[in-house]
Amino acid sequence: MTMSQKLTQEDEGIGSRIRSNPRPALIWVVGALALLALEFGAIVQLVTSTVPGVGAIELPTLLTRELIPNQGYQLPNGSWQGTFLGLSPAIAWLLRVVLVYAYAFVWVAWVWYGYLTFRRNYRFADWTPTDDRIDRLRGHRWGQFGFIVVFAFVMFAMFAPALGPTTLQGNIIDPYSNDVSYYDEEVGEVATVTVGTANLASQSRGNPDQNYGLWSYDPYDRFHPAGTISNGKDMFTFLVFGARISLFIAMSATLIAGGIAFVLAMVTAYYKGLADLVTVVASDAFSSIPLVLLLIMLSVVLRNTWIASLYNGAVILVLIFGLFFWPGYWRTVRGPAFQTVENEWIDAAKSYGQSPLTLMRKHIAPYVIGYLLIYASLGLGGIIISTSALSYLGLGITAPTPEWGRLVALGQAYVPTVSWHISIIPGLAIVLVVTGFNALGDGIRDAIDPESEGSTEGGTAAAGGGG
Repeated sequence: MTMSQKLTQEDEGIGSRIRSNPRPALIWVVGALALLALEFGAIVQLVTSTVPGVGAIELPTLLTRELIPNQGYQLPNGSWQGTFLGLSPAIAWLLRVVLVYAYAFVWVAWVWYGYLTFRRNYRFADWTPTDDRIDRLRGHRWGQFGFIVVFAFVMFAMFAPALGPTTLQGNIIDPYSNDVSYYDEEVGEVATVTVGTANLASQSRGNPDQNYGLWSYDPYDRFHPAGTISNGKDMFTFLVFGARISLFIAMSATLIAGGIAFVLAMVTAYYKGLADLVTVVASDAFSSIPLVLLLIMLSVVLRNTWIASLYNGAVILVLIFGLFFWPGYWRTVRGPAFQTVENEWIDAAKSYGQSPLTLMRKHIAPYVIGYLLIYASLGLGGIIISTSALSYLGLGITAPTPEWGRLVALGQAYVPTVSWHISIIPGLAIVLVVTGFNALGDGIRDAIDPESEGSTEGGTAAAGGGG
């Protein structure tokens, strides 16, 4: 059997095996559709909220504030009105958070079950190198820690509307156009006040008499899991939506930079010569530009232009990071791509008449993508830090859009006071998330390249091989 016949049989094998034994695949698809239906509205809202000029589309979904409300008021007899089953706002909110993460965990378990289903019933080969990589990653404790942190962060951002104790629009963006009900003890009845007015009475400004810290209630019976900030807005709501915009910038920029690096690695490794020389010169030119100064300059110059209004300045950062991060990614995967092209099976594939595009897709790309995943996971943390640093300086994401770096700046003056939470919590969150991405990258690296596991020399060699 020739190589081309074997490859054709492999391509047709999956489809034919599913047709001959559809039950396992059908069970998994039905389960996935059921899980998707539960939160389809939240997924649509997430996608549409990140599309410039579209705005979030509201559709029915399961784990929402409307189904499990935590906003209410307490009567003199101690009972709560307006909350889920009359529970206290803290318990109602905590219940919603637990259900959101339980739902996300079920998705992870179902995806893993889908992989096992494919592996047992439909995969062409009984064993592939991916099996060993997954096994090594499952035994990599540092990588598992990174996966848990990254998973929690991604869910934090994806389900921000459900995880926040209040709404972004009502509490942060436009508080004076929204109302909150509370029990007025002076008049003995339920009264209504604007959220903006309530925020003024809930400020945390470093004074023991003017501070609402972790797990606290304000005078209007609103629950604040992470306290309030200096202008009285809910800090946890600020954090979850700040995580969403940071994740959008980091993922979008990484996809752009990684996509450019991937295409150039394929082309330069296969054609070499002039293509590689031009790419090297372009890479050096982009790398010579001081990125931080460029970010600050463009943030100031483009502040009042139409492009700055696209997703509150996030699109500008995405384009800048994407266009200026690709040289680093390309240099890390250029070495592995060149090494792959020099292997004997590449010459064999050429001799059987495979086109350059097919050869790149089937033989070079799978090897290069693994290395690209390693450095992309490390680069995500760097983009999050850079975005936060710009927000700390008052640049990048426009106010009042939440961003973690802005919280650090708002609370800097209150660090030695009782309102330390304003700056310390988002600062620790940035450190934890970036560490998580780095740990996950280390785990992926050691899973792909076992020689680098547990040794500084191996890690250095892996990094050097990508250059």
